[in-house]
Amino acid sequence: MYSKEVMDHFMNPRNVGEMPDADGVGTEGNPVCGDMMKLFIKVKDNRIEDAKFQTFGCGAAIAVSSMITEMIKGKTLEEAMAISKEQVASALGGLPPQKMHCSNLGADALRKAIDNYRQKQASGTE
Repeated sequence: MYSKEVMDHFMNPRNVGEMPDADGVGTEGNPVCGDMMKLFIKVKDNRIEDAKFQTFGCGAAIAVSSMITEMIKGKTLEEAMAISKEQVASALGGLPPQKMHCSNLGADALRKAIDNYRQKQASGTE
């Protein structure tokens, strides 16, 4: 049984879509269930200014993707990196045990997007 927060973020996902001018992109997939998530971030002054996602997967994966984009807006990169899968699941009012792996998807894609941004900064490419 899903919480009302999960159902809300699944039925009315926030921040869906591509971000062609993203500062960082993170892609994460779970071969076990087939879920795939691509997270885009826009960074200004070390803060995540905007975030969007594209997710192919179950309702929980879509809800996690939507929630994580809401959670990270306005956060510093360090604050965003510290977000755990448990915090994502908790913000959604919990996930069924067999769907907890979906919260990993969001946290892992976020870390990859921030790493991608930092690599671009280090190499001087935009």
